Amino acid sequence: MDTLETRELKYFLAVAEELHFGRAAERLGMAQPPLSRAIQQLERRLGVRLLERNRRGVSLTGAGEVLLDEGRAALDAITAAARRTRRAGGTDRPGGPRNRLVLAVKAAASHELLQKLLDAYAAEPDAAEIEVLPSGTCEQEEMLRDGRADVALMHTPYNSLAGFDSEQLLTEGQIAILPAGHPLAAHQTLSLADISDIPDLPLARWPRHGTYPPGPGPEIHDQTQLAQLIALGRTMAVFPDSARAWLWAEHTAVPLTDAPPIVTHIAWPPHSRSLTLAALIRTATRL
Repeated sequence: MDTLETRELKYFLAVAEELHFGRAAERLGMAQPPLSRAIQQLERRLGVRLLERNRRGVSLTGAGEVLLDEGRAALDAITAAARRTRRAGGTDRPGGPRNRLVLAVKAAASHELLQKLLDAYAAEPDAAEIEVLPSGTCEQEEMLRDGRADVALMHTPYNSLAGFDSEQLLTEGQIAILPAGHPLAAHQTLSLADISDIPDLPLARWPRHGTYPPGPGPEIHDQTQLAQLIALGRTMAVFPDSARAWLWAEHTAVPLTDAPPIVTHIAWPPHSRSLTLAALIRTATRL
């Protein structure tokens, strides 16, 4: 059979991501035996082995890796369809406007550009309400794919534009944001090597896909936390030059001479037929 049920995909993804039937069953809120039977039935229906089971544990076969990638995308598309349909009908926020777009942005990035975009679009006839949804590093991609957002400001090379339509809006350099009293803050410029291994000032770490990259720096959850830890001399961060807009008096921004330029794009799902979204994109490209 070539058809898959949403329930089957959820079961398989839980096992494929946990690589442990017990943890997957706990995550799904069900007993392990029916989960095992469901996966076996799915394998029989597809005619392929998805998982290798042995004393050492569970691992994905080549076919299982394909279904993991394709299944995630399929479930995201289903979730996105439901979210955007409810948003279009106004049922996701009772009493709110039906003509509304959710714009995902990286917290504190492209602040001036974002303000110009919101002001210019608000001046358009029949402008929709724009709900700004701040995100952590690289979360805009997931928000677009699963329907939490209709459109996003994305930043290459850090964000991937794969699978989206996009328009380029702004190119800028990068800065190191340091505690104002740190010796490096007195420099006119810095290189990436200068800031790569500072024992008393490790780089802050943002989560990506739910996990933090390795390193000694503090795990950052939001922009306010980051700003405070930099001011206290506990960490530093690298941001696009436009992040100067949110700096505190206790911060210093130093240009990075060899960091790649950051290009801000407005991105959206390629299948969108929203006239409201099209109007916002036209406004953005005229800035």
